[in-house]
Amino acid sequence: MNSGRAAIFLDRDGVLNVDRGYVYRPQDFEWISGAIAAVRRINEEGYLAIVVTNQSGIARQYYSEADFLALTHWMNDTLASHGAHIDAVYHCPHHPEGTDAKFAVDCDCRKPKPGLLHRAIRDLNVAPQRSFLIGNEARDLEAAKAAGLRSYLFEGGNLDDFLTAVLRREAG
Repeated sequence: MNSGRAAIFLDRDGVLNVDRGYVYRPQDFEWISGAIAAVRRINEEGYLAIVVTNQSGIARQYYSEADFLALTHWMNDTLASHGAHIDAVYHCPHHPEGTDAKFAVDCDCRKPKPGLLHRAIRDLNVAPQRSFLIGNEARDLEAAKAAGLRSYLFEGGNLDDFLTAVLRREAG
């Protein structure tokens, strides 16, 4: 049975943007080559585009949750100007060693734990068997496995080229 929607889950830092560590301002954000085209392809292929990202900089008080949300809004505006969109963004603001007590917790949403993925699957009626994750670290792939998703390791290069190869592989 194929109930539910097909989705492609994407890590943010290192997959959609160059990972410069704790990126929270548009002026520090640089799209990975092919990232905007990849998101547009996800949309055109009928998948939900869902970002799942650890954001321990919030717990460490390097930036606020409002800063993160403002950057997310900027990302969506940029994508929209290129005919693309992200359907949902799930983030983990926690870290056990955070300096903000509100976020200094050991949670189930910090990858490699699958909490973000479980929540997105439930909230958006995602069919795990028709979905997969693209991440750039082992913890991304571990979270996907724990949530019952296939996953692919993106090690750099052009994200749209990588996604095209993954979609061919997924088609069988």
